[in-house]
Amino acid sequence: MTAAASVPPVAPRPAARAEAVSPFIVMDVMNAAAAIERTGGSVVHMEVGQPSAPTPASIRSAAGRALEDGRIGYTQALGIPSLRARIARHYHDSYGVSVPPERVVVTTGSSGGFILAFLACFEPGARVAITAPGYPAYRNILVALGLEPVAIPVGPETRYALTPELIARAHEQAPLAGVLTMSPGNPTGVVMSPQAIADVGAECRRLGLWYISDEIYHGLTYDEPAMTALAVDQDAIIVNSFSKYYCMTGWRVGWLVVPERLVRTIERLQQNLSISVPMLSQVAGEAAFDAVEECEAIKAGYAENRDYLLKALPEIGLGDFLPVDGGFYVYLDIGRYSNDSMSFCRDALERAGVAITPGLDFDEARGARTVRLSFAGSLAECHDAVARLGAWLKTR
Repeated sequence: MTAAASVPPVAPRPAARAEAVSPFIVMDVMNAAAAIERTGGSVVHMEVGQPSAPTPASIRSAAGRALEDGRIGYTQALGIPSLRARIARHYHDSYGVSVPPERVVVTTGSSGGFILAFLACFEPGARVAITAPGYPAYRNILVALGLEPVAIPVGPETRYALTPELIARAHEQAPLAGVLTMSPGNPTGVVMSPQAIADVGAECRRLGLWYISDEIYHGLTYDEPAMTALAVDQDAIIVNSFSKYYCMTGWRVGWLVVPERLVRTIERLQQNLSISVPMLSQVAGEAAFDAVEECEAIKAGYAENRDYLLKALPEIGLGDFLPVDGGFYVYLDIGRYSNDSMSFCRDALERAGVAITPGLDFDEARGARTVRLSFAGSLAECHDAVARLGAWLKTR
């Protein structure tokens, strides 16, 4: 036996940046709920931001026809031209904004869009401003790509939105490379005003920063419609998806609208990372724009759920929540019951049979006393959840 052979092998370790990625807690909650259900337990699901309604029939039919035609192959890396043109038309029809189809990129959901945008825009180590509370995958994708998320705490004084002052302050501490906003927000449900969006865009232009606007919950507002950042800043990068309004989470298809100078860069990335977005999903996405009547009926159900919860939650002691302008979430303060949202949500699942998401998923610094409830299910499920939570909270 040689000396080299006698040395025990050292197993390679995962990359440090991958190890630094935090778990997506809501998915862990979903797994725990599924484990209870497998043993016969009953759970009301209010944890995952996923429509419970099926994908509209007209969308499924379009995909079915494409499947019957036979060959399902690669498409162009930037997407099927007719879908890119239809997305561009959507901006004219819905917002009065002119978008050339050449600036539209079809992506594997919004998640794929973020990866492409971050890779195209930012050098390793770049600092990108996001809100706290905010969607946790922003932070985790940035970390996985070797970038630095800069979580800026926001509160009621700014309606949970970034402002030019907050951006400038973070930029002074250490230079930023970009700013990411979301309206309607997750978990907050808050819609940024047109002026707030314009102000962020202007500040990004002043400082020479990329401005990325996540508009995945557009279409799901209950008072005033949300405004696209393209209405005030044609240089903004827009991220959107068919997942939420069109009930297509599992189809994994979304889009970017990007400045012309980014198109070829993103095309090269898409060619190498995924070749193309699945063809069937793209066919379904194009059909989705003609399914508005079905989608509006589903949205009416969310509105009914929202009206019920805004009245019923205060009656069981959960009345401290943010404005619910859009999306299908209530983000609320549980401080009167607990300062440990992980424990609170675990007990809610195990003792009340209601799956909800700890605020620590959305705000690492302040989320210990907040939780998020999704009302994307049925009204009956909302009634059941409130009854279960109310009975359980009386025992605390």
